[in-house]
Amino acid sequence: MAENASQSTSNRIASLDQFRGYTVLGMFFVNFIAGFVALPAFFKHHNTYCSYADTIMPQFFFAVGFSYRLTLLRRLQTEGARAAYGHVAWRCLGLTLLGLVVYHVGGHRDTWARLQEMTLLEFLNEGLRREPFQTLVHIAVTSLWVMPVMARSIQIRVLFALASGMAHLGLSHWFYYDFVNSDPHGIDGGPLGFLTWTIPLLAGSICHDIVNSSPRGRATALCILLGIVVMAVGYGVSSLGKINAALSNHSGNWQDYLAGPPFVHPPVDQNGKRIEPSDLWTMSQRSGSLSYLTFAAGCSFLVYGVFVLLSDYAGLQFGLFRTLGSNALAAYILSSMVAEPIKKYAPKDSPLWYALASFGLHLAILYIFLRYLEKKRLFLKL
Repeated sequence: MAENASQSTSNRIASLDQFRGYTVLGMFFVNFIAGFVALPAFFKHHNTYCSYADTIMPQFFFAVGFSYRLTLLRRLQTEGARAAYGHVAWRCLGLTLLGLVVYHVGGHRDTWARLQEMTLLEFLNEGLRREPFQTLVHIAVTSLWVMPVMARSIQIRVLFALASGMAHLGLSHWFYYDFVNSDPHGIDGGPLGFLTWTIPLLAGSICHDIVNSSPRGRATALCILLGIVVMAVGYGVSSLGKINAALSNHSGNWQDYLAGPPFVHPPVDQNGKRIEPSDLWTMSQRSGSLSYLTFAAGCSFLVYGVFVLLSDYAGLQFGLFRTLGSNALAAYILSSMVAEPIKKYAPKDSPLWYALASFGLHLAILYIFLRYLEKKRLFLKL
């Protein structure tokens, strides 16, 4: 049954549902435990290297890219270009509006006089620079950005991803790296983050082509192989700053040419500050750096390959992942609402067992809501 579902774009693709559900579960976990001292650094965001937490948001974009190409190609066949692209545009605008409601705008003015003194530039800098540009808005803006190439060939999409990444790198070198890391610092890449979020999103669209056109065994192998290659490229990009410095110093030590490995916390001094300063080559979710999102796109390929093997090839599916993955947007919106009252009685210095028990309660409540919606076939669509 899973085999047939994977081969037909008219049916649900088991690996996509399971991958999305795993990603939602990962989001629940890393967002909830972020403030607890007892949890290892590996599960938290740091903006100085790629941790486990940093792999989660790119996987959402990967899943979006997969389903985006799936539905766009279907609509182009059944409705024509005007209706298909119009649907995408309205959907993205709606998602942007939802994001503004969920995240709000930054800054405030507490008197009418102060509001009258506010300039348009001040509003843009305070109101729109930081808070709005988080997951939902980034997905919407990135989806609009890639719309001209989403139905094109793999070669065109790869070139578009490369061009977008290089544009982000050039702008970062010019001014944007300092801009997004200065106060108030950006979130998830800031206003120009869509340029590099393009990479995992288009990677997901390429994964769609692989899964839809290849036998399950070959699709598994291709996803895993591509994952390893793209991760290596991302790590190579993160090492370019070190390579340049080592060449300038005529270093003969090969370790001087390599950045610290992903998933390993870089060395820090006694004050907890990174010994080697971060730069535009560093894997950083805050910066939306080219190295980070290239590496994370490769990681998404690798993880998806595992789900092709488990779900599409072997027919193994987890009910928890199905429930979470079938209503990802509802899960995203409900997550912070459920977490807030629990965290009031879960202090940051809680022991590990209590922190994990609190997360277990958080997950159980969310599952009850999402399972109810699933049974009633009520789905909030991206």
